[in-house]
Amino acid sequence: MPVCMNNQSPVLPQKQGNFELSSRSIPNPGVGQLLIKIQSAALNPVDYKIQDTEVVAIQYPAVLGTDIAGTVEELGEGVENFRKGDRVSDNSLPVVAHGKFTNDFTAFQQYTLTATSFTANIPASESFDSAATIPVGLDTALVGLYGKHYGAGVTPPWTENDSGHESKKPIVILGGSSSGFIRIAAIQLARLSGFYPIITTASASNEELVKGYGATHFFDRSLSGKQLLAAISEVTDDPIKLVYDAISLPETQSVGWELLADNGTLILTLYAKPSKYEVLPNGLEGIIGGLERLRLGQVSGTKLVAHPQETQ
Repeated sequence: MPVCMNNQSPVLPQKQGNFELSSRSIPNPGVGQLLIKIQSAALNPVDYKIQDTEVVAIQYPAVLGTDIAGTVEELGEGVENFRKGDRVSDNSLPVVAHGKFTNDFTAFQQYTLTATSFTANIPASESFDSAATIPVGLDTALVGLYGKHYGAGVTPPWTENDSGHESKKPIVILGGSSSGFIRIAAIQLARLSGFYPIITTASASNEELVKGYGATHFFDRSLSGKQLLAAISEVTDDPIKLVYDAISLPETQSVGWELLADNGTLILTLYAKPSKYEVLPNGLEGIIGGLERLRLGQVSGTKLVAHPQETQ
């Protein structure tokens, strides 16, 4: 594909600057890469945190976003498991991908590159919007629970040597309304791994949501560490050896440490992700207002998703 200037994106020109909608070149896929026409791009709180505090090292001018759903436009050399096409053709299924903080691989633009190792086909039953809410949240939950270097090192339930050794061990998942999909993925994975009870905190409006995904016990996120510990003691006498903090703000980390038994593990992450979604208007321009809503705490239990191709 020839390089051309028709790839629109909200660009962050400098540290703690303001986003500016501009055009940049469409990149060419290299070995083992795909060029994706982005149909849905989901927003994460880390995106506004990068703008405010540069929590992730990036180069400016910067394009942000890591949750990608779209269709394959071009194949790089050596790509065998994906085909060019669109949703209505017989040649290809749409794809979902976890991007990275390098401009040619980010989500807040109309075209991006992805690595095939972090890209998957979307089932026909799922929309671009719902698929875009998954990558960062799922990957974060997987690494947190099963990672040997950056996680708790729990044996994954899909391995041959897993014999349900986590059965009847309690786990606490500190959620909160802004961390939905990480919390939900962690709950589902904890259930697959045999943890019990699966205790989670969130806003009262999300109680049925988290129980529907497998939490056995729910407590309001407003409880202090001591209050939550007292409530959990009514549920189980077993020590809490594993706490998954899907928020990882100072106040939730403090609660996690209060709950944790000696020699236990507290999993921390800055990424946050709900499964319910709201589509933002005006394509890429909607991202700017969406990030401001996240910053102001105006989003609860919902993932914001933008449609780059609807940019005027």
